[in-house]
Amino acid sequence: VVGIDATYPPNEYKDAAGKPIGWEVDLFNAVAAKLGLKVKYVVATFDNILPAVKGGKYDVGVSSFTDNKEREANFDFANYYSAGIQWATQKGKTVDPNNACGLIVGVQTGSVEIDDVKAKSDECVKAGKKPIAMKNYDAQTAVTNALVLGSVNAMTADSPITGDAVAKTKGKLVLAGAIYGAAPYGYPVAKGSTLSAALSAALTSINAEGTYAKILKKWGVQSGAISKFTVNGATE
Repeated sequence: VVGIDATYPPNEYKDAAGKPIGWEVDLFNAVAAKLGLKVKYVVATFDNILPAVKGGKYDVGVSSFTDNKEREANFDFANYYSAGIQWATQKGKTVDPNNACGLIVGVQTGSVEIDDVKAKSDECVKAGKKPIAMKNYDAQTAVTNALVLGSVNAMTADSPITGDAVAKTKGKLVLAGAIYGAAPYGYPVAKGSTLSAALSAALTSINAEGTYAKILKKWGVQSGAISKFTVNGATE
């Protein structure tokens, strides 16, 4: 049983029938098949997935979870990708993520980008400048729409998501600043569960077979591919 927030294209989102699709869905389906398991995806809001994994409602989360030391205190992560943080703004406008004081920035609730924006805002205040006003949305698609409509000055998300948003809005948005803060994605499971090692072994196997690279290339996200599949590989 897999908890998934299907509002994060191209990683995970819904097709016309409401079924979760995306490169992470393709990848996890391949992992599950290698383990001889059937997958039941349960669509949920992003910030509710980790508590549900911890409580035993879901066996694992598949939703672009950044593996960090804080989360590793309560979960084990089978790592499978590396992503950074990327900002975007409206076409014709310029935003510097390192000098966004006084701007309104859209962020998905529960994402690691919230802590990043808070840290940047604190630096603004220390420098005697206006803080960053953060607007939180439950769905990443709502964050993107808010920027298109001008409700926020910028958005921040994981690099594959921001790149996809810029591409799919057909010239309405542009990337702002460079990618930074690369960190591993991981499948969160209950702390101490043997499932993390099994998932890692399956990832290693499908990588050796070429399936891993094939899936990432299909979706155009191969830039974040990794070659060693660890458990709890966070560095900070």
